Amino acid sequence: MLWLKYDLPAGISVFLVALPLCLGIALASGAPLYAGLLSGIIGGIVVSLISGSQLAVSGPAAGLSTVVAASIISLGDYKIFLLTVIIAGLFQVVLGLLKLGAIANYFPSSVIKGMLAAIGIILVSKQIPLALGYDKPDFWRASFMRIFSSENFSEKFHGLSDNTTLGAIIISLLSLLIMFILQQPSAKKFKVLPAPLLVVAAGIITNIILSRLTSVYSLKHTQLVNIPSDIFSKISFPDFSTFFSNAEIWKDGVIIGLLATLETLLCIEAVDKLDRHNRITPVNRELIAQGIGNMACGLLGAIPITAVVVRGSANVDAGARTKLSSFTHGLFLFLAVLLIPFVLSMIPYASLAAILLVTGFNLTKPKLYINMWSLGWKQFIPFIITIAVILATDLLKGVSIGLLISTYFIVRNNFKAEYKITKTFSDDTEIFYIKLNSNVTFLNKVNLRKALDKIPEYSELTIDGSECNFIDYDILEIISEYENKAYDRDIKVNLKGIQKVNITAVH
Repeated sequence: MLWLKYDLPAGISVFLVALPLCLGIALASGAPLYAGLLSGIIGGIVVSLISGSQLAVSGPAAGLSTVVAASIISLGDYKIFLLTVIIAGLFQVVLGLLKLGAIANYFPSSVIKGMLAAIGIILVSKQIPLALGYDKPDFWRASFMRIFSSENFSEKFHGLSDNTTLGAIIISLLSLLIMFILQQPSAKKFKVLPAPLLVVAAGIITNIILSRLTSVYSLKHTQLVNIPSDIFSKISFPDFSTFFSNAEIWKDGVIIGLLATLETLLCIEAVDKLDRHNRITPVNRELIAQGIGNMACGLLGAIPITAVVVRGSANVDAGARTKLSSFTHGLFLFLAVLLIPFVLSMIPYASLAAILLVTGFNLTKPKLYINMWSLGWKQFIPFIITIAVILATDLLKGVSIGLLISTYFIVRNNFKAEYKITKTFSDDTEIFYIKLNSNVTFLNKVNLRKALDKIPEYSELTIDGSECNFIDYDILEIISEYENKAYDRDIKVNLKGIQKVNITAVH
């Protein structure tokens, strides 16, 4: 059977990758840790059964952690937040039913990269206190920029310096060293287990050794993952009493749904490229699957899910053949929560913080900025402005401003691209030739009108639209009006491939 030979080993491998990431992303999101595990279970068991993708694996995503954390804080109650997850799932189902799976193609690459880079910066900043052993949940609650206000920063910094733990710092440094070594190309041949799992195992062992050597270095219980043994009795369920009375729930739900959709579609595109059998995922079916998965997450107390590149690529590398590998990984997550919660509760937060520090850094590597700079201002400016606005305000405003900046460059480029003017002389007469390119729209009105106004008296003008696919009515109106009045300036106008329009009724 394919499952025994390929999908079972691949499912176990993805499970080992997903387990620490589910916990770490729940931690970064400010949600109960069991919520991350539930998301992984739902992503593996529910979504894989509905999805048309054979290799993609769904679960909680680092890219959503910042907006999830902000929403939980602003709504003030995790039970109310769960309503936004249901709305996000409903939004995705509607997109899928309306066959809008191509929505990701309308977001410029520079804006998407800027969004992910900003998420990386915020993700890294949130993990620093945990990596140092700080166990108070309120340290990073302010928005990114407010953290650095003089009063707030001074207060938080003193709190951080008073609560750092040497044992946590040792575990964090060791975890980062393991992650760094295992990410080197030369280490691939020696890597038997996934790096996140080795980091978690090393953290548990190190804490045990430190505890036996001296109590000074041992971690407090508040610095360890806390998974209740009766996890299913502790689950929070959504509070439907505020479903229609709080507009912020709907706004956050649509934002989460849109971001989850973008991340899923980008992941699906990446995983399809890795598929050795060249199978293409039906994107609209995928959105419906993700939407149903997110509605299940909201109903069962979990954080939102997306298809995730890390899990998908690990699945491909492990030799998966069908979506049974994703189902298997979800099944193993369920069994781990059910049978060994006491082992999960031995994991230091510092180990998870180290994993997320590396995850965040990979989203905002220096070489990304160098690459965007090398692409020129039209790519770099929307990219860097998207980052700056997200850090200063929030994710929705940052992406919106980035889209506006990108649109400005597109419009500006369109002004220049859709016609070309050449000038020659014949018997002391200036001859002008305007060549209209493929698509000329109302965006070209201003520049075309300026160009026509500069044609001098006693000259000849040819306007050639013979190779155009489309000429907007506004452009035809300007040309027709110009031809009617050109005789007053003794300009001879020749139209080629351009249909005149009646402008007598224009007011």
